[in-house]
Amino acid sequence: MKFLIRRSVALLPGLLVVALAAQPARAKSDSDQIGLSVGRLLEEGHYTHHPLDDEVSRKLLTGYLEILDFSHLFFTQKDIDAFTAKYGTTLDDDILLGNLKPAHEIFAVFQKRVEDRVAKIKELLKKPMDFKSDETLLLSRQKAPWPKDDAEADDLWRKRVENELLQEKLAEHPVEPGPKVVERRYGRILRNIHEEDNDEQVKLFLDALAQAYDPHSEYLSASDLKNFSINMGLSLVGIGAMLRSEDGYAKIESLVPGGPAQTSGRLKVGDRITSVAQGAKDFVDVRDMRLDKVVDQIRGKKGTKVRLLVIPASAADPAQRKTVELVRDEIKLKDQEARADIIIKKNRNGDPVKLGWLTLPSFYADMDSHKKSTTKDVLALLKRLKAEKINGLVIDLRRNGGGSLEEAISLTGLFIKSGPIVQTKGANERVIISTDPDPGIAYDGPLVVLTSRQSASASEIFAAALQDYGRAVIVGDKSTFGKGTVQTILEIGRFTSLLGTHSPDDGALKLTIQKFYRVAGGSTQLHGVASDIVLPTLTDLPEFGEGALKNALPYDEVPPAKFTKWSDTHSLFLDELKARSAVRVAADPEFHYVMDDMASLRKKLDDNRISLNENVRRQETDEEKLRKETRSKERLARNQEEPSIYRLTLETIDSPKLELIMYPGKIAEAKNKGGGPKVAPEVAPDTDDEGDAGSDPADGDDTKAAAIDPERDETLNILNDLVQLTNGPKTASTAR
Repeated sequence: MKFLIRRSVALLPGLLVVALAAQPARAKSDSDQIGLSVGRLLEEGHYTHHPLDDEVSRKLLTGYLEILDFSHLFFTQKDIDAFTAKYGTTLDDDILLGNLKPAHEIFAVFQKRVEDRVAKIKELLKKPMDFKSDETLLLSRQKAPWPKDDAEADDLWRKRVENELLQEKLAEHPVEPGPKVVERRYGRILRNIHEEDNDEQVKLFLDALAQAYDPHSEYLSASDLKNFSINMGLSLVGIGAMLRSEDGYAKIESLVPGGPAQTSGRLKVGDRITSVAQGAKDFVDVRDMRLDKVVDQIRGKKGTKVRLLVIPASAADPAQRKTVELVRDEIKLKDQEARADIIIKKNRNGDPVKLGWLTLPSFYADMDSHKKSTTKDVLALLKRLKAEKINGLVIDLRRNGGGSLEEAISLTGLFIKSGPIVQTKGANERVIISTDPDPGIAYDGPLVVLTSRQSASASEIFAAALQDYGRAVIVGDKSTFGKGTVQTILEIGRFTSLLGTHSPDDGALKLTIQKFYRVAGGSTQLHGVASDIVLPTLTDLPEFGEGALKNALPYDEVPPAKFTKWSDTHSLFLDELKARSAVRVAADPEFHYVMDDMASLRKKLDDNRISLNENVRRQETDEEKLRKETRSKERLARNQEEPSIYRLTLETIDSPKLELIMYPGKIAEAKNKGGGPKVAPEVAPDTDDEGDAGSDPADGDDTKAAAIDPERDETLNILNDLVQLTNGPKTASTAR
């Protein structure tokens, strides 16, 4: 049985990978029996062993209502009171009786509220707005009460629509009039609601049921289960294209290198798909179809053909069409694989030092073929890095949300000689110690692990073990995410078959069955892994951690395991490393920018309001623009020496010559050409009720070399100091 310890992540709305594995049409199954099976599994298999009772019923109702109406805008308090009176203490009984009618009844009310609201919005958009009021709008309504009645709801929506129209008016390059854009936006929301069939309503309801137990238990539909396997194995079957919904079309956002769409040369970024056909069958119109349903049309088995009718991105007339026939094939998600950089920079004495940087996006493993694994890939990269005679290594886990428990254990074993790595405890209170499966050690040099609030689950096991052993210096945010629970995947069909029916498309339950603990005894649950050296970043906010999630399990401890500290423990130098880093951070203008942005973001999150006055908003926009221009000028005036960076991937691991992706002066050259370096986007509070929590400061293509990343630069400085303190100064050999 495979155990998974991945942080739950919400995908951005409107963006899905088309190149997905084959999925047959869903066979009819008894959703009521699926619900009964999920309820029984939660009662009997969840870590807490909590019975499905009135307490769970109330949490389920609240969770389902908030999944449907996240920002508390469509329902009124009158609706909530009616739901509570009717379902508050009976949903548990309904589930155990195999009755999921309440899920559909509540959804029907929600659909009616959305229909009524969209009709009112269309009328509201016909009225003129001068944007001269002194009113403000609450940005995030997640914690706000539902409006008490229709009158209060109408006023909230008036402000919301006014804000959206003002946003369109303030846009630098508007394409269409604001009212038209906003009307189409809500028309699309309404279409999506109408397309939610019974199975999708059950999926949302059972999600809410699982999350009433803890935030990481989840009901997986057949499609969810397939996508989960794809993400774990980094391999899929399809055409290799990323789609985004735009103006009712599925628009090609990017092409996966080496995939059928890219190698054919017939599809381009910006092309819009209007119809899809399976092999020689007739085309099916997909205009205004929900994006996940378009994906269902395009996906299929390896070796089968799919035809796309598209509007070319270069077409002057949207009436132009072309047909593209592709053969689906297996595609490797190489951007999610482990990769490395060889970085040559100067130490405190001015001598060149060669450092390794290992980027690990997740703890992946192919659960079927066992041909793909994080540990195998990292081991191969380490062999090349050692052959290049690196003097120290950074492992970057900033965006790593977790993955396979087995991979976390085996990967940790590459950096220690032997001993326990993690402890787990189930509902029976029995503590199991997992040890290093390999007595060998792949790398024994100076080591720094870079983490963030986004580092979760398997990342936390890895970082915690290396910290407890004194094997690595942990650098980053104050702490990691704080997810200390273990999930397993249980296919529902194995249990519904006992009740008389069985379908391969019954889905699965991702169920929390254990908590994990450090070898030192403490849990990472809620607390995460505290950094030895903290650096200022925009991700270091409690809103981004486990403690911000509902129904999170509590922190606790178990007795420490017996283990031997690393003989060359980094703790001997920790005070000196902290002192040197503090001096550099205090003098670094980039960290000053980050700290200013952190203070500004904290204020925005606390205020949680935005002005509806056009002059105020324009002034704020002008101030922000001036701030960015001032920073750009200051950056141009600084003559900062950049390191040489060579990229190492699993494909180039045996290449005698590695790609030089950064060299001294590269950023300066980009500035002088007017392009400027790539800067990570600013974080913004949640303003989108369709699910987008705002720009993530760690988002973006981190394979681009000319990125301003003070956290990366200072981590390299810390490693440089560690190399000097542990091994004495060493010089780099000639760069390849």
